Amino acid sequence: MTEAACKTLVKQRLCASGMRWKTKGAKIILSLRSLVHTTGRWTQFWEKIDQFGAECCC
Repeated sequence: MTEAACKTLVKQRLCASGMRWKTKGAKIILSLRSLVHTTGRWTQFWEKIDQFGAECCC
């Protein structure tokens, strides 16, 4: 089960042909993908954003 999750979350996104990732970018992408692939977590994430706001990097 763990190997399948690793393949789904990590390999499909980060190991495509020609892709290079810095550690910070890879961590962000993997965090978002794990939220999307876990039932109910994406909604919880946006509820927290609505409740507390988010830092703006602008």
